[in-house]
Parts: sequence; C-alpha cells; structure tokens
Amino acid sequence: MPDVRLASPQGKWILLTTVLGSSMAMLDSTVVNVALPRIGRDLDASLAALQWTVNAYMVTLAGLILLGGSLGDRYGRRKIFVLGVVWFAAASLLCGLAPTSGILIAARALQGIGGALLTPGSLALIQASFHPDDRSRAVGLWSGFGGIGAAVGPFLGGWLVAGPGWRWVFLLNVPVALLCAPIALRHVPESADQRAHGRFDVLGAALGALSLALLTYALIEARGGSLAVALTGAAGLAAAVAFVHVERHRPDPMLPPDIFASRQFTAVNLVTLCVYAAFGGFFFLTALQLQVVAGYSPLAAGTALLPTTALMLLFSSRSGALADRTGPRLPLTVGPLLCAVALLLMLRVGEGADYLTDVLPALLVMGAGMVTLVAPLTATVLASVDASRAGLASGINNAAARAAGLVAVAALPLLAGMGAEAYRSPTAFDAAFDRAMPICAGVLVLGSVLAFALVRRPAPGCRRPECRTHGSVTAPPLEANRPG
Repeated sequence: MPDVRLASPQGKWILLTTVLGSSMAMLDSTVVNVALPRIGRDLDASLAALQWTVNAYMVTLAGLILLGGSLGDRYGRRKIFVLGVVWFAAASLLCGLAPTSGILIAARALQGIGGALLTPGSLALIQASFHPDDRSRAVGLWSGFGGIGAAVGPFLGGWLVAGPGWRWVFLLNVPVALLCAPIALRHVPESADQRAHGRFDVLGAALGALSLALLTYALIEARGGSLAVALTGAAGLAAAVAFVHVERHRPDPMLPPDIFASRQFTAVNLVTLCVYAAFGGFFFLTALQLQVVAGYSPLAAGTALLPTTALMLLFSSRSGALADRTGPRLPLTVGPLLCAVALLLMLRVGEGADYLTDVLPALLVMGAGMVTLVAPLTATVLASVDASRAGLASGINNAAARAAGLVAVAALPLLAGMGAEAYRSPTAFDAAFDRAMPICAGVLVLGSVLAFALVRRPAPGCRRPECRTHGSVTAPPLEANRPG
C-alpha cells in the first residue's frame, strides 16, 4: 500500500514534480494559440501551417495517450513519466529552434508523444505514491495548481511573444524539465501495476493516430480539391475502419469496444465530442481574431482570455457539488447553451473592439457555461462504468475531447470559407470568423440536445472524480485508477 504522507518532505517533492510535469503539457496546449500570428509572420507560414502547428501536437497526443498510461502501469510510472518529461523538453527545444514551419510542425508532433507519456503519468504517480488518507488532498492540490497554470497560460504566452519572442513559448519547457526530471528520479518512488499483462496495443494506437493525421490533412488541404486530398481522406477512413476492427479482435485492446455497451458512457462521449469540437475551434480562432482584426497585442490577447479559465478554476468544484444534487442532465444541457450564447456574443468582436463592452461579456458567459458543464461531464463518465475501469473511461473521454478539438481546428476554417492567407487580411479573417462562430454555436446546441435526450442520473454510490478543480479548456480532467 502507498505510504507517503503529504506533509512529509518526500510528499512535497512528489507534488512539486508532478505539478511541474503536467504544467508543461497543459501550458503548451493553451499558449501556442496566442503565438500563432507571430509564428506565421516570422516563418512566412500559411493558415494551413498554423493549423498544423496546433494539430500536429494534438494528433499524437490524442492518438497515444491511452498507450502512454498503459506503458507506465507496465514498466514503471516514474520511468515513463521521466521519459515523457525529457522527450517533451527535447521536442520543445526543437520547436524553439525550428527555422521553418515544416520543422516546427514535425517537432510539435514529437511534443505530442512526450505529452502522451507524461500527462497520464503525473496523476498516476500521485495515486500510486500517497497514503490513502492523503490521496484526495494531494490530487486536489495537484489539480488546483494545474488549474492555475492553465489560467495563466494565455497571459504567459502573450508576454513571451510580445517580449523575448514566440520561440520562448517552447524554450521555457527546457529549464522546467531540467528541474522536474531530477526531482522525480530522486524523490518519487517507482511503482507499477502488477496486474498489467498481455501485449501492448501498438497497432491500435498507430492506426488511431494515423487515421487522425490523414483525416486532418484531408480537411486542412481540402480547399485545393485535388485527387491527393481525396485519396488521403479515403485512406484516413480506411485506417479508422481498420482501427475499429483491430480493437474488436485483440485480446487486450487499447480501447475495448465493450465499454460502449454502457449507453450513458456512449452518450456523454457524444456530448464531449460536440462541446470540445466547439471549444477547440473557438479558442483557435479567437486568439487570431483578437490580434488580426481587433488589433490586440499578443499580451493583450492572452490576458483577454483569462476570465474563462479563471472562472473554471474558482467554481468548477462547486459546479461538481451542485451536479451531485441535481444530476448531470441539467448542467450538461444548460452549459453548452450558455457557451453557444457566448459564441454568438463574439460576433460583436471586430475591428477596434472594446474589451469591456465587446470581449469580456462573451468570455464571462463562456466561462460560466464551461463551469456548468465540465465537472458534471467528468463525473458522469466515471459513474457510467465499473469502478475498476474508471481510469480507462477517463482516458477515452480525454482522448475524445482532444480528437474533437483537432478535427475542429482542421475543418472550421474550411467550413467558414477561410482562405489560405486569410489571417493576413483583417477584413477577410473577420468575415470568416463571423461565419465560424454560428457553426460552433450550432455544434454546442447539438451537444445540449444530446445531453437532454440521452443522459440520465447515475446510480447512487457510484465513483466521484477526485480532480474537482480544473482550468484546462482543451480537454476534461484525467482520472487514474485508484490503488488499494
């Protein structure tokens, strides 16, 4: 049984290293959006290259995050966590030194692999190290500090872009890793799941990531309408079919199909796909809209986004407690509708937009909607499966959210008629943004309708999430299996 106490020096070191590790990945998922206009200008990148700067990271992270958790259970959680930290830092260094957009995109894909190793590992280390009496408090502190990191991410990114330059958005990860990895090796006990057995589903992970990559490429490049794009899209669909076939026939699949026998689990993942697709498109385009059209500096644009994550950080735990009393159906119905209203309010944000009257009201409503729905969504995912599969269910839900976000970043500019050089023209970008926000709002309304029609109150006494404070806008919080 784990026996490290939170008040002990070792307990504090464990908490520090897990917060540092998870913060690297969490910050990178939010700060890069703010840096995109400067990256495009400095590297002479097209809109498609900027989409890939975001999506190359998300493809490998979403496709491999379940495998990353399994590797830690088998080979040692500390070992895989440290490997992820070092890998992530090395890829970040390559991002920061990238001379071309192509090298930057390749480095971002490598970053996603590191993120898939360290993201599930940070929480698993806490679950496996701390005494049961201290575990919930340790998880609460870990998620709270992580939420603070997510909240300051856009501000930090804006400050770096406006000051030292966008490359420091990535280079900053290197000194953090140099601090994090030695602390982990010295102070974190190694642990593994003795029940882990069988072969790793490497084929399933590869097919999943390949399918996402091919479909993303087809959506981003679809403006050209070439035969190569059509063939790539067909290959992506074929890889998706092959992925499903492999998962149905493997003895130890990465994504067991039978987990979707739970209608509640299937329903809440459909809601997740809708809401996080809209969130992904919204935050990608808004960071550009504020700078390209409204004329905000990177620092002002990053600071402008603070209210949404701040509201989540302050009120997500209270939202979860309220949903425990009312059931998840109401917040999962109302939350997406609030977010849809926020996206329609963003139509007021144009050239010379005033922050207090045009931008802030939309972001406050957006934050209220996210506060309302994110914590109940996570709780419903955990409550819809057997307690022994809670970690798997959370991982699937987290991967689904990230996959939805990357598809939205790929598809939304196409659906909104955004040209390859649109971000260089305030007029063209503003017109496309005004077409994109109603599309995102419609997807949120669809999520609300699905929640109202399909989500039901879970059985009494089901598992509740330990990560009650959450500030990330890219994916719901992860939960790990709890050791005895």
